[in-house]
Amino acid sequence: MRSREYDLQFRDRAARVRTWGVILLSLAGALWIWCAVLLVTPYEADTSTGTDHRSPAHCESRLFTDRGTANHGLREGDYCANERDWPEALAVLGLSVPLSAVGVGLFTLGTVSRRMSAHAEAMRELDRLAEEREG
Repeated sequence: MRSREYDLQFRDRAARVRTWGVILLSLAGALWIWCAVLLVTPYEADTSTGTDHRSPAHCESRLFTDRGTANHGLREGDYCANERDWPEALAVLGLSVPLSAVGVGLFTLGTVSRRMSAHAEAMRELDRLAEEREG
């Protein structure tokens, strides 16, 4: 295999690694958006019990509430208290951490590999031009 063919294959592999990094970073970003939706948007809680069908309770967002906390009505039997709980949002956020760490690593590896390959090619071309001038 000639060095040019090997270099092109190396760049293709680096591009694939970089693409996987972008995909993982996109997934981590989607998880961040999902976490933000869970915390910032108002929602409805099911108030029906068994055969009793009542209209859903309208709940404020978990983060922006006029009361002290979003669990303010827990003692009064508020239906909104446990509908969107903090552990769910934190689990989504926690899942994004390894995805983003691996995504950053792969993206960086792919980018640096391509840049180093381009640098090595430029150096070979400069050496070739210098040899032609001398010879």
